[in-house]
Amino acid sequence: MVLKMQSGGFLRVEAADGGKEICDCQKGEKELLTENELQLFADVLVIGGGPAAAWAAWAAASQGVKVIIVDKGFLGTSGAAAASGNGIMAPSPENWDKVLSERYRIGKTLANSRWIERVIEKTWLSLPLVEDWGYRFPKENGESVRQSYYGPEYMRVLRKNLLRVGVQIFDQSPALELLLADDGSVAGARGVQRQHHRSYTVRAGAVVLANGGCAFLSKALGCNTNTGDGLLMAVEAGGELSSMEASNHYAISTAFNATVTRGVPFGWASYTDEAGNDLGGYIDGRRDPSFLPNALLKGSVYARLDKATPEVKAVIEKSHFISFLPYKKADIDPYTERVPVTLILEGTVRGTGGIRLTDDSCGTKVPGLYAAGDAASREFLAGLASGGGGPNAAWAISTGQWAGVGAATFAKSLGDRANERVARPAGQVGLRSPTVGGTPSPKLGRSPSPSPSSEFDSEAIVRGVQDQMFPLEKNYLRSEQGLLDSLAKLETLWQQVQGNPKQDTVRDVEFSRRAAALTAVARWAYFSALHRTETRSEHIRMDYPETDPNQRYYQATGGLERLWVRRDWIKDAIATPPALTTQTTPSVSKL
Repeated sequence: MVLKMQSGGFLRVEAADGGKEICDCQKGEKELLTENELQLFADVLVIGGGPAAAWAAWAAASQGVKVIIVDKGFLGTSGAAAASGNGIMAPSPENWDKVLSERYRIGKTLANSRWIERVIEKTWLSLPLVEDWGYRFPKENGESVRQSYYGPEYMRVLRKNLLRVGVQIFDQSPALELLLADDGSVAGARGVQRQHHRSYTVRAGAVVLANGGCAFLSKALGCNTNTGDGLLMAVEAGGELSSMEASNHYAISTAFNATVTRGVPFGWASYTDEAGNDLGGYIDGRRDPSFLPNALLKGSVYARLDKATPEVKAVIEKSHFISFLPYKKADIDPYTERVPVTLILEGTVRGTGGIRLTDDSCGTKVPGLYAAGDAASREFLAGLASGGGGPNAAWAISTGQWAGVGAATFAKSLGDRANERVARPAGQVGLRSPTVGGTPSPKLGRSPSPSPSSEFDSEAIVRGVQDQMFPLEKNYLRSEQGLLDSLAKLETLWQQVQGNPKQDTVRDVEFSRRAAALTAVARWAYFSALHRTETRSEHIRMDYPETDPNQRYYQATGGLERLWVRRDWIKDAIATPPALTTQTTPSVSKL
């Protein structure tokens, strides 16, 4: 297929062999459907379907550019935010200093006080917009209380607003790889549409990756769309990741329905072992985050929410209603009956690691490529600690907007000929066999399969990755030997996904690519963990149990066949309360 721009702004589509012309479309309405592939054009392409993606698409559209958003699921119902309620780090201005200081303290000298401050401010200023768009926050004394949201309604409002401002939404259309121009800048992306059983290409002046982190298909509620696709796409295009050692966040759940990971109700629980002996689990009246994983390594743990007062019950049952559905279905009274509990890996979704940001507009090392939400590293906000809940919700709102505006600005700088750049697909592993050359097949844009017998088993790959990432003794309590053992097994899986991917259906394409992404993210996570020889926040090294004040740096990482790690030293002085600064860019040097 050949795309040619004609005089008068028309785009002419011809068969690659010079045969029959398929269609002519006026510029600005350029949506072309070939026999096998949908061709789309935009100024800004946003990849993802959660809050960060929605905010990015809205912010870009507000700059007067054409925006397309593609989502793996249905924008508004897929992803972690849509699955439940969530707090938002949006304190009133008189409390900004207090919240900022607390977040900086939790970050253990790795967080950036200026970024925390700007996230708090941007979120506070943005929430009235959500109310204007139709979301109803609760009111106290006639004033809106914008401290949390009900996920399904919040996402419904965001979707409705995107349609109102003219953003084109393509659901059930997972993006699989980025397109790169000859100068190394991003030029769009390619993917598949499940419902139409075809591939698609979006040519764009800039791209925002807001397709979440990686929970390794652990079945954590709303996280099965979070399989690290954006991280792999970014690295293939020349981008970098950062703080990937903070990729091992586990969340509490009932063991009999291990999917709902809302920890707040368990703050009022008593914990006992199989025999009913009290296990404690609290420090100064607050739940000890290290208690449960260590207790589970010794045996079964049971919880009963018997510390909750009637007032507490009323609040948590309303704000975390999803947590009580498993009890109701099982006819269990969680306040009087013991229930078995477990931990579910949420990886980088509530962890920190992700795509490395290089400027205030959430740009990456790749020109024209931006990252937001859980796809981006949250190290400036959280250090290596979890930003789960309110901080990550605020991060999605703020970085989504900064990335959207940044992408729109970049796209505008390219002028009218942005989508006439020669572009090549950047993806390889899980999409194309390295042993097969030639022109990609038109059906799915991939090289033809040499033989079905050489196709790798994507489900077996996923299980192999999970075997290394799920166990607490491997991913929670880390050691040099344990990390090396897991990396060796992951390397074997990586070599397997270098083989011929199954490509018979669009689902085959998606699942082959997903297996590659999960393997890649696991390798980066453990390789980074191997090189940080200390215990800090969620990164626990049994062989280096202390926090080393001399390791005040972020760890950038990347590489496909050959992994690498680089120390990005933090030069800013350690902040003291109230930790305010007017610095305009993060001060980081490189080794």
